[in-house]
Amino acid sequence: MKKKALLAIFAALTLSMGGMTACTNMATEPVSTSDTKESSVVEESSTEESKVVVQEKTDQELADEVAALIDAIYVQKRTDQTDAECAAAKAAWDKLTDAQKELVEGEFADPDYFGRDTGDASLDDPLNQDGIGEKELLVVSFGTSFNESRALDISGVEKVLQEANPDWSVRRAFTAQIIINHVQARDGEKIDNMEQALNRAVQNGVKTLVVQPTHLMQGAEYDELVDCLSKYKDKIPCIVVADPLLGEVGADASIINEDKKTVAQAVVADDVKVAGYEDAAAAAKDGVALVLMGHGTAHSAKVTYSQMQTQMQELGYDNVFIGTVEGEPEDTSCEAVIEKVAEAGYKKVILRPLMVVAGDHANNDMAGDDEDSWKSMFIASGRFESVDVQIAGLGRIPEIQEIYKKHTEEAIELAKDVATGSGAVNTGLTAADLKEGVTYLAKFDTDSGMFKTNEACEGKGTLTIKDGKMTLHISMPSDKIVNLFPGLIANMTENDAAILQPTIDVVTYADGTTEEVYGFDVPVPVLNEEFDLALVGTKGTWYDHKVIVSEVAEGSLEKVVTVKGAVATDAKLADGEYAAEVTLSGGSGKTTVESPVKIIVKDGQAYAVLVWNSKNYDYMIVDEVKYLNEAAEGENSQFTIPVKAFGEELSVIGDTIAMSKPHEIEYTLLFELQQ
Repeated sequence: MKKKALLAIFAALTLSMGGMTACTNMATEPVSTSDTKESSVVEESSTEESKVVVQEKTDQELADEVAALIDAIYVQKRTDQTDAECAAAKAAWDKLTDAQKELVEGEFADPDYFGRDTGDASLDDPLNQDGIGEKELLVVSFGTSFNESRALDISGVEKVLQEANPDWSVRRAFTAQIIINHVQARDGEKIDNMEQALNRAVQNGVKTLVVQPTHLMQGAEYDELVDCLSKYKDKIPCIVVADPLLGEVGADASIINEDKKTVAQAVVADDVKVAGYEDAAAAAKDGVALVLMGHGTAHSAKVTYSQMQTQMQELGYDNVFIGTVEGEPEDTSCEAVIEKVAEAGYKKVILRPLMVVAGDHANNDMAGDDEDSWKSMFIASGRFESVDVQIAGLGRIPEIQEIYKKHTEEAIELAKDVATGSGAVNTGLTAADLKEGVTYLAKFDTDSGMFKTNEACEGKGTLTIKDGKMTLHISMPSDKIVNLFPGLIANMTENDAAILQPTIDVVTYADGTTEEVYGFDVPVPVLNEEFDLALVGTKGTWYDHKVIVSEVAEGSLEKVVTVKGAVATDAKLADGEYAAEVTLSGGSGKTTVESPVKIIVKDGQAYAVLVWNSKNYDYMIVDEVKYLNEAAEGENSQFTIPVKAFGEELSVIGDTIAMSKPHEIEYTLLFELQQ
C-alpha cells in the first residue's frame, strides 16, 4: 500500500464581499384583507378632492415576492445583509397561506425550500462556539440542508473525532454558502463558512489548527479548501490538513488503497444488511445489483470512481456498480450504468448514494419522482423487475467514522512536528556524519500537502554530498510543479540561473505500474531545520514554502529511476512572441486546429493562441480551468490557453455545441517550439 500523505500548510483568507438589498411594500393606512389577497394603499390628490385607491396583490404576486427573497439568498457569497435577508425570506413565507405557498416558484425557489420536512434541526450542533483554546480540530464539509443527514452523517463524524481527541476543540465549517443560508433561513441554525471559521480561530488565539475534510476525495472542493487555508499563513502558526475519506487519488483506475477497500466493504455490508441479505454474494444469487451513486467531477480526481469500481471487483463484488450524477467519468452516467446492470443479467436493483451525506442528490437526483431521477430512469428502462432505494450517507457508518478518526490522528502527529515554532526536527544523522560517495535516504517534509514527494517514495528523497555540499533528489507526484527555487521569491531575479529545472523520473508503484513524473535536485543548506524553497506550477505563479530534510540514514530509493536530466521548461523563455507546431489528437479525428500557432510568453508563462477548424466550441478546460471562446460571431473558435511545456502532451477538454446538446470531448495537444 502506498503511504498516504498529509497536508501541512501555514496559511490567510480574503473573500470578496458583495452587497444586496431587499424591498418591502408598506401601506399608508389600514385596509381590510382576505385569505387570498393582500391590499396596499396609494393616496392620490386632485384640486377637488383627495381619494384612496386600493391595489390588491394576487396570490401569485405574493408567492412571487417570496420566491424572489429565496432566490436572493440562494447564492455562494455571504454579505453584510445575509442574516437580514434570511430572516426576511422566512418571515414572508410564514405570512403566506398554504395555497399561496404552493405557488412559490423562482429560479431556485420552490415550496420545498421552506416546506419540506427534512428532520429535526435541533438534533444538530453547529459547533460555532468560541472558547476554542490553542488547539482546534476543524471539520470541513460541503454541507447539507437535510437535517436528519446533517445530524447523522456530519455531526456523527464530528462527535467521534471529539471523543477521540478530548484535548482539542472540534468546530465545524461548511463550504457551501447556499446550504448555510438555507439552514439559517429555515431553521435558525447558523453554521460558519470557511472565512467565519478561520476568523473565529484567529480571534480565539488558535496556534495549531488541524483540518479534517469530510470530502470523498482530493478533487475540486479539496483544492479550493487548500487554497483558502493557504491564505492564512500570517494568522495561524500551524495548519495541517488531513486526508479526505478515500485518501490519495492515484494515477489510474487500477490504483486502490486501504481506505478505498474499507469504504467498499463498509458501504456494501450496510447496503445488503438493510436489504435483508447476508452478504453481497447472497444478493447476487437473488439477482440483485447494488448501484452506488456518487457525485462525479470533471476534475482529474474523477478516476477515483473508476478506482472504487476496481476495488469492488477486487473484493469479488461483481454485482456492485459505481455511478455518478454528473456522468464523470462517462461510463458512470445513469444510462451507462443501466446498460451494465442489464447486460450482467440482474433483474433487481438497489440504489444508494456513494456520498458522505444523504442530501439533495440522494433524495432528489437518485430517489426523486421526477422523470430524470435515477430511480425513474431505471424503472422507465423496463429492464428490471424492481428498483428500490436506500437513502443513507456514508458518514453514519461506524467503519467510515473510524477512517476519519485515523486520518485525524495522523494529521495531529504531523502537527506535533510542525507546530514547534522553529520547525526544528532533531532526528537522524547530522551533516557532520555524512560522507561523500555514500547514498542516503532522507525524509522530505513541507508546509503544504500540494508540495510533497511521490507516494512511491513514501515521503523520502535520495541525499548525496559532494564537495561538502548536500543535494536531495526528490520525485514529484506528477509534472504539475515545473520549477523550484532555493530561497524566497523576493530574492529571485528574472531568469535566475539558480532556478531548478526538472528531471524525468520513472516511479514504480506498489502494484507494479510505472509513471513518468518530474524530479528535482534540491540543494540542502541544513538538516533537521526549516529552509526556504519556492515553486512554480503550470499556471505560472510562484509560491514560497518552508521545507525540512531530516531522518537521514544510509539507503536508496529502488522505486525511482531518473531517465533524463534537467529538462528546460517555459520558465527559461524570455517574454515575447514565438511560434510552435501543434498536433491535435482525440475526439472523432475530424477536428483540427491551425498550425503553427502563436506562442505568447508573459511573466515566464507561455500561452498558445489556438484556432479550431470549427465555430462550435464555446469553451476549453485546461488543468481544471475553463477558457471561453474569444472569436467574433461567425468566426472559428479561438482560445488562449497556457502551455506548461513543449514536446510533452497536454490533455484538454473542448466543449462543442454542434450536437443536440453541449458535449465535452477530451483531446491531447502536443506543442513543438519552432526555433
